[in-house]
Amino acid sequence: MSDGNTDVPRHIVSVALGPGLPELVPAGDYEACPVTQTLQMLGDKWTLLVLVMLAERPHRYNELRRRVEGISQRMLTRTLRTLEEDGIVTRTVFPTIPPGVEYALSDRGRDLLVPLAGLAEWVVSGQAA
Repeated sequence: MSDGNTDVPRHIVSVALGPGLPELVPAGDYEACPVTQTLQMLGDKWTLLVLVMLAERPHRYNELRRRVEGISQRMLTRTLRTLEEDGIVTRTVFPTIPPGVEYALSDRGRDLLVPLAGLAEWVVSGQAA
């Protein structure tokens, strides 16, 4: 067994994730890891709901707010900004009065749907077992 906080033997983790994994991961390395950052972002309460809505088609801000029940204006704005900064969502401003803003998945965001669908299938199949 490993000395860490898991009951999974070290050799199984190495087979699943690859060789050369360090025994101890410094906290700074963990926080700076892009995988850690992505999983934290996806683990946010609202991110997956917003991604599912945008997977259907582009949405305007108020339309998203109406469709994601319970989300505050502040949290929707924050979630969309984070997704935009990470290159997962694009924001298009239309020159109307008042200006219209539409959010859509970027190519990177559409690519993200593939592993998310695989994860969803894994969760559902685990519940059936």
